[in-house]
Amino acid sequence: MGARVETETGSEAIRAAVWMMGAVAALTSMAVAGREVSFALDTFEIMAYRSIAGVALLAVILSARGAPAWPRLRRPGLHLSRNLAHFTAQNLWFYAIISLPLAQVFALEFTAPLWVLVLSPLILGERLTRPRALAALLGFAGILLVARPGAAPLSPALLAAAGCALGFAFTYIFTKKLTAQVDTIEILWWMTVSQTVFGLVCALIDGEMALPSAQSLPWIAVIAAAGLSAHYCITNALRRAPAMVVMPFDFLRLPLIALIGYLAYDEPVGLAVVVGAALILGGNYISLRADARRSPRA
Repeated sequence: MGARVETETGSEAIRAAVWMMGAVAALTSMAVAGREVSFALDTFEIMAYRSIAGVALLAVILSARGAPAWPRLRRPGLHLSRNLAHFTAQNLWFYAIISLPLAQVFALEFTAPLWVLVLSPLILGERLTRPRALAALLGFAGILLVARPGAAPLSPALLAAAGCALGFAFTYIFTKKLTAQVDTIEILWWMTVSQTVFGLVCALIDGEMALPSAQSLPWIAVIAAAGLSAHYCITNALRRAPAMVVMPFDFLRLPLIALIGYLAYDEPVGLAVVVGAALILGGNYISLRADARRSPRA
């Protein structure tokens, strides 16, 4: 009986790993597509077209599922807060992807969970434990190495990369509050709908909005599909295995994007970025281990 349970647990862990590899592929492809389409569209236009495509994809999925009703809107204020934070963070991320080496952007993006550690006591009332404090300190030491303030002027792109991590942290916190009351499809649906509105308003604020060319349309489709796929893959992975097993697979994005940046865009990866990224990922891993020990069934 025990052997069968262990086998089933191992099989679930393998399935979770496969789902996470799908998420890694989706998020990496979204970064490449975002850079490729940036030559034709600005970040607001990218977000507007990505969200329009996302609404269409979700509408097809919901219709194919034969859902009894379209997702309801519960906790509209919390949805609005989450989606504004995500929209801001995603725009900053696309701007950083366009302007900085890909590995540097991903390294700074990985500080989002560490910002969650700092903000959770203030917003969610969670306790800042000693391992979490150590994780945060390691992560912020890594930020200093990756960003190297003083070695070069703080550019808007570098501030955008750091800011997107903070925006994603607020997104995670608001999502955690929402998931206690609403299901995933409701969150995804209202995210894409509201961000379509945000994107169109911001893209049209100057009275102009570039239409996607035939060359940029496939990249927009990749961005839209990758964004939804990443959410779906991570959710399925977390259903099959604890976060301690699942989330370290996400760290594979960093060496993968560094390799892509080197091969496709001739972007060298300096020692400071490598060491800083190691500190950031180490901080995330310490936090995951502490959470696993405190709540092994979570």
